[in-house]
Amino acid sequence: MRALLLVLEPFGAGHFPDGSGVSTPDSLGQLFHAIPDLELPTLFSLGLEEIMKGRVFDPPAKECAASYGRMIQRSAGADSLSGLWELAGVIAERPFTAADQLITKECAAVLSSKCGVEFLPNPSGNPRLLTESRELDALRKEHLRSGSPILTFSADSHLHIAAHESTLPPMRLTQICRIVRQHCDVWRIACVTGQLLAGPPEAWKSAAPALRLAMVPPRTLLNALSEKGLPVVALSGINDAFARSGITRAYPTSSAAESMQVIERLWDSPQNGMIFAHFGNLDQEGVRGFARALETFDTWLGTFLEQIESDDLLILTGSNGSDPAALRPEHPRQEVPVLVRYGGRNAPLGLRETFADVAATLTSFFGIDERSRLGTAGEPLITFHRPRGISGP
Repeated sequence: MRALLLVLEPFGAGHFPDGSGVSTPDSLGQLFHAIPDLELPTLFSLGLEEIMKGRVFDPPAKECAASYGRMIQRSAGADSLSGLWELAGVIAERPFTAADQLITKECAAVLSSKCGVEFLPNPSGNPRLLTESRELDALRKEHLRSGSPILTFSADSHLHIAAHESTLPPMRLTQICRIVRQHCDVWRIACVTGQLLAGPPEAWKSAAPALRLAMVPPRTLLNALSEKGLPVVALSGINDAFARSGITRAYPTSSAAESMQVIERLWDSPQNGMIFAHFGNLDQEGVRGFARALETFDTWLGTFLEQIESDDLLILTGSNGSDPAALRPEHPRQEVPVLVRYGGRNAPLGLRETFADVAATLTSFFGIDERSRLGTAGEPLITFHRPRGISGP
């Protein structure tokens, strides 16, 4: 019994009924409007065309190779982490705290005291994510002079701690990040990132992969599966997003192409369990880059589908959307497509009220009665007629 959960980001389908009256961007709709000749034949064959036209309650106008629908995120946050956690069964009633709303000079002073260092910018002023090159140059020179780590934030509930390799040993930077992470749990900061830098001030570069310490989620689908002896394999940023909780093996892939290669290699192994892969930042190179990324994924998926047996479960969805027309695309809350390929079924799934329906589907597929322990109201997207009580691979 094998399951593959593929999450694209952004992968939004527009309208989100949040009651604000604000027009919600439509990631895919705007993308096709900007690039009318964009073709995604594999995704359309699975039912994406029905989803984009809003036909998620009706039988398909033409034959589809999967069941198809839309999902609404119930968690309060609009960030990627909230969406990923909800796909695994956790509905967060409160959003993560935006770092720029919390990290005042008093908070920075607490972190400095606990870590035994003075952070830059100095706690006499509020840390902020600097974008002006003149400010950055001055900050880098001061860091090299004083040896104080640089503390900045981004609005998506991330704290960033950076230090040059000549001023701080890697183990000390790791220690500082772990101390900061402990206090950020109380403040509900989603992620703390530590980055060791190298090179001259005018051309700093990463000296090592970034250390990412996410807040540990409550019990999720991943814990339920791994505790039953089922392998849970995480690709790309999934291991970091779940703070390694419930994951039995991780592949920190650095690109979509690498993730595709790893999935193909793992799928060749006849082992039960789940692969959870995240294809993030597809829009980081603007509208054209977004289109190219989806075309590449679509081509790969068309070939890979030949390796998926009828009793394997494939779920393809998104964790949020984006506004392709924005100069700096953010990821607002949108309905997301959900495509489920299993047993040759191709039924409309309607509009689902929570991403947690994905977690309910996977626990049902593996025969695990876990919904009450996950504390979600998710309902399986489809039903499975099989003996229950899978205890291991």
